[in-house]
Amino acid sequence: MDLINQLKEEIDKAGLWVKTTTLKRNEFLKVRGSTDTNIYFVLSGSLRIYLEDEFEEHTIRFAYPGSIFASLDSFITGKPSPFYIQALKKCEVQVLPRQEFVAFIETRPELHQMWRQILEQLVVQQMEREVDLLTHSPAERYKRVLERSPHLFQEIPARYIASYLRMSPETLSRIRSTVEKP
Repeated sequence: MDLINQLKEEIDKAGLWVKTTTLKRNEFLKVRGSTDTNIYFVLSGSLRIYLEDEFEEHTIRFAYPGSIFASLDSFITGKPSPFYIQALKKCEVQVLPRQEFVAFIETRPELHQMWRQILEQLVVQQMEREVDLLTHSPAERYKRVLERSPHLFQEIPARYIASYLRMSPETLSRIRSTVEKP
């Protein structure tokens, strides 16, 4: 069993989820400039975390069934964040406030260790992504994401994957037509 499922199982056993929220397609869970210190577990649907500048949206991360996610900067600092969290499909997410989550993981060293390992995995994933964006061609980025996360292509619309890969939807379409499809 992976670490996220182990942690979720422990949270379930403790009965800590304060609510389950349903989001409609394109509905926002969080908007730029807001503070969100909740942690979420995706039961169904998919979401994206993104920011925007004056020219375009930049998809940073996706969440789908089995994901634990947060607006991590706001979760850690308690300050407003530049990120949006938007449902890409109808979603159900369980909600746990930071204060309760931190109190819970501090009750047992193995829970604290589990959370630390999840965060370490997230840091490594983000570093791999940065290396991909800085040093690989669009086709190589596509292939690497396909290897790491083939389920992404079943869960997430292509235009958001293109944003995540820092390419136009047309470029992604061209690459997909020349590379074996997922």
